[in-house]
Amino acid sequence: MTILIPAYEPDERLLQLISQLRKKCLTNILIVDDGSGDAYRPIFNLAEAAGCTVLRHDTNMGKGRALKTGFRHLLQADTPEAVICADSDGQHLPSDILLVSEILMKEGTGVVLGSRRFTGKVPARSRFGNVVTRAVYAFTTGSKIFDTQTGLRGYFPSMLHWLCEIPGDRFEYEMNLLLAAQKEGISVREVFIDTVYLDENKSSHFRPLADSLRVYLPILLFSASSLISALLDFVLLLLLQHLGGNLLLSVAGARLCSSIINYAMNRNVVFRKPSGAAVSRSLPKYFTLVLLILLLNYGFMYAYHTAAGIPLILSKLLTEATLFVFSYWAQRKYVY
Repeated sequence: MTILIPAYEPDERLLQLISQLRKKCLTNILIVDDGSGDAYRPIFNLAEAAGCTVLRHDTNMGKGRALKTGFRHLLQADTPEAVICADSDGQHLPSDILLVSEILMKEGTGVVLGSRRFTGKVPARSRFGNVVTRAVYAFTTGSKIFDTQTGLRGYFPSMLHWLCEIPGDRFEYEMNLLLAAQKEGISVREVFIDTVYLDENKSSHFRPLADSLRVYLPILLFSASSLISALLDFVLLLLLQHLGGNLLLSVAGARLCSSIINYAMNRNVVFRKPSGAAVSRSLPKYFTLVLLILLLNYGFMYAYHTAAGIPLILSKLLTEATLFVFSYWAQRKYVY
């Protein structure tokens, strides 16, 4: 088993962690210096002197890229091992690293997360960030993970190729990994660990605005795609109704045109499927969903406009708001 530690501008806590791990006979330690610079070279030299393997980035490339550098290094080994990823800032205790390792070996498959309970004295930004990302993950996948931001994770050697293919170079990488695991049916097991924050977590390099934007970008892109499609759908509905079409044909015609545009944007921008990915797999599922939403769309429009007498424009707005959450969840879980 290898302990992989991505490190950017670490302090003495990295050396303390190395010492504690070695006392528990965890001696196969791989550290990635993510462009920390010459000022931090003495710490990494001491880590090498303690028996660790240190890989280096010339410039800071992000936590995701540092993890992938470590995974690729392990792939090049003749006998790749299971890997436990841990942070360098003292948040992960050796006993918890051992616990994740034991659960990983016991499970025999999937991903194991060392999840914090967020009890006791926890910095407000960390507590708030966990609540938000937990809600985003649940909304996106329909599944629940208590600590989506934990850096303590265990993987089997058979997963190394897959881990290197997950998009993202910075903090968004770990969220993307969870999303990909859920999409591909890879089990994710949580085991609760101690919550450790030193000096109010001031050593964290997480940028609240920039890195949060990366994490939540898929939701924002989906919202933009849905808005554009909804505007097109809205205009076409009004146009077809103005030309004298009945409600069912107007709803169906507008939805068909806007759905084609929406499919192209979601596939190529929101969920970022490569150009070579089989359209034959996602297209039938997408338009099955379109048919379902079309029926729901007509049902809500009929209820709001025809039955309740609500004006057409307001009925359309109420209908789109009702179906937005369902559409995102279904596309994330079943289509892409």
